[in-house]
Amino acid sequence: MSHLLTVSDAIATHARLQPRKIGARDSKRTLTFAEWDDRASRLANGLLGLGLTKGDRVAVLAYNCVEWMEIYVALGRAGLVAVPINFRLLGPEISYIVAHSEARAVIVQHELCDRIESVRSELPLEPHYYVHFGGDTPVGWQGYEALIGAAPAGAPLESVRPEDPFALMYTSGTTGRPKGAIRGHEGNALLALATALEFGFSREDTGLLVMPLCHANSLYFGLTFMYLGATIVVEDRQSFDPEALLATLAREKVTFTSLVPTHYIMMLGLPEAVKAKYDVSAVDKLLISSAPARKDTKLAILEYFRNSRLFELYGSTEAGWVTLLRPEEQIGKLGSVGREWVGSGAIKLLDPDGNEVPDGEVGELYSRTSYVFDGYWKNPEKTAEAFRGEWCSVGDMARRDADGYIHLVDRKGNMIISGGENIYPSEIEAVLGAHPKVKDVAVIGVPHEKWGETVQAVIVLHERQTASEAEILDWCKERMAGYKRPRSVVFISDADMPRTATGKILHRALRERLSRGESR
Repeated sequence: MSHLLTVSDAIATHARLQPRKIGARDSKRTLTFAEWDDRASRLANGLLGLGLTKGDRVAVLAYNCVEWMEIYVALGRAGLVAVPINFRLLGPEISYIVAHSEARAVIVQHELCDRIESVRSELPLEPHYYVHFGGDTPVGWQGYEALIGAAPAGAPLESVRPEDPFALMYTSGTTGRPKGAIRGHEGNALLALATALEFGFSREDTGLLVMPLCHANSLYFGLTFMYLGATIVVEDRQSFDPEALLATLAREKVTFTSLVPTHYIMMLGLPEAVKAKYDVSAVDKLLISSAPARKDTKLAILEYFRNSRLFELYGSTEAGWVTLLRPEEQIGKLGSVGREWVGSGAIKLLDPDGNEVPDGEVGELYSRTSYVFDGYWKNPEKTAEAFRGEWCSVGDMARRDADGYIHLVDRKGNMIISGGENIYPSEIEAVLGAHPKVKDVAVIGVPHEKWGETVQAVIVLHERQTASEAEILDWCKERMAGYKRPRSVVFISDADMPRTATGKILHRALRERLSRGESR
């Protein structure tokens, strides 16, 4: 089989065709395609020289930076499998992913080394497999630049095939621990090419990656620009700065970026005098995703970015992109995530027995694509649950209208999306359930104008126990990432918690009841 469908070959090709063109940059570093190709080869050889072998997993923990670009290509070139870790996670959450993925090495940015050090005694890694970048190398770590500098140039001898795994991306489910979705080189390549075709990207584009590079959104768009030989600009600020983003769009002549509604609301809420300072006329394509967007938000985007076309899509780490709401459909089909797009195959909405539901009725969304994931790592039961033959589902419920447009009803069961981050109630419920005063708990999302949703904990206390909201919130501080923590707490009685006949909490009924101001 051809080797053309690997990200390694894409960068090598552009290193030959346009060696001096800027391939990737952030606020600190710039990589031409020739430099990118050379450094990725040296990093690949350096990691293999440490004793890693094809198929080994390598966890990566870093804020957005251009090193992600080198690392993804280097790991793919060496036949190693990237395990991107969300930089918002704390030590115990990181420890679980490293252990579950059976990662043999970690590559960590300087500012995040303390997260690893806090759980290092729990990690099953040999001492020489801790790689550090971005500052003075601490004792007990391998220096990233030293590793690259000492390694030989030239592509590794490892034979990497399109069907080999490229990344193991952890995405939490509505129950249990996070699951590792296996994504291969070929699937990612086909997704990148379909993305370029539908959005009309070319090598002349400059794409700004704002979403975390440990997430599917920036990885998928980043891969698209890598295959095309377009320029990638990585937004490397650790917190979102709306004016700084406008400055980057203007300075870099960015043609595309992907943002969540919260980002747009913050940016468009700047004073008119501030927005007028920046020439964003180069921006001709924008994506809004990850949460529903209001009509006034979309109209404000189109008013400010006058030369741009606005897209909205629905997808997942497992399935890739599934539906697309195209520019001409934005206002006429508010609330919809669009229809299937080029390369997405087909969509079915099924009832629990596997029968297609009529238009207007709610069913579980299944899609059939050429770039679906290869299953969950070490979890055959969840893999089997995700598929009906060639059809894949991540548990999202949706309805199709008479024009064929898909409307999501409940995302991934009870998933909460706050500021573009996917938050899974089961993880938070497990932490709160360990509090000695808590008898039962349900975590729900409540609407928020800026963040889309925020997390609310609904708690039943043990008999004769009392607790305050502050006490519960303090319990969460040292036990979970900040974006997951509840922002409010509601206490109710056991009898007022809505349940199924088998005792399962009805999260949707609870949300609806509390939204009406009812406790029962």
